Amino acid sequence: MKQLDTILAEKLLQISAIKLQPEMPFTWASGWNSPIYTDNRKTLSYPELRSFIKVELCRLIMERYQKPDAIAGVATGAIAMGALVADTLGLPYVYVRSTPKDHGLENLIEGNLKPGQKVVVIEDLISTGGSSLKAVQAIRNAGCEVVGMAAMFTYQFPVAVEAFKKAEVELITLSNYNALLEAALATKYIREEDIDTLREWRKDPAAWTPATTKE
Repeated sequence: MKQLDTILAEKLLQISAIKLQPEMPFTWASGWNSPIYTDNRKTLSYPELRSFIKVELCRLIMERYQKPDAIAGVATGAIAMGALVADTLGLPYVYVRSTPKDHGLENLIEGNLKPGQKVVVIEDLISTGGSSLKAVQAIRNAGCEVVGMAAMFTYQFPVAVEAFKKAEVELITLSNYNALLEAALATKYIREEDIDTLREWRKDPAAWTPATTKE
């Protein structure tokens, strides 16, 4: 019987929310070469998948944290899904900007949080963890307790694992990079010989060089 992480990985591949191209790598905004590109916002265009993700995130939150006081989405990728989760759970909702507004009240958090509230943060994708943990810090600065973060997908970078540990934030995810490789291989999305390349990239993505460009 397939596990949730593998099932979701297959679905993300089917709608091209995740693309794997070991032989024709992408270039991320950071300048990194990468055999994978992820845009989980595409899930919002598929009602059944959107609902599936929402329900599973709610289930994880209720199982792990019972019922927190509020839900926070991280801009911009998790704003919509965070709102759906909060609505389903009947909880207050805010979202956290990457930078404060440059006008008006210069808000970093949009919505109302009360000091002392227990908050679960929703993310669509965890890469290095940098932007996600900035959102956590903003919520903590507002006097609230971040009891955990729930995300759709994580690359499982060692640097991210260490960053979450250092920040004392529990991360739970619906799917992950290991499950993605399993699903991609099972559905013949990739070849057996691609696995080593994909695993090598994940070890040190900043330094990874595509085989076609190596001397």
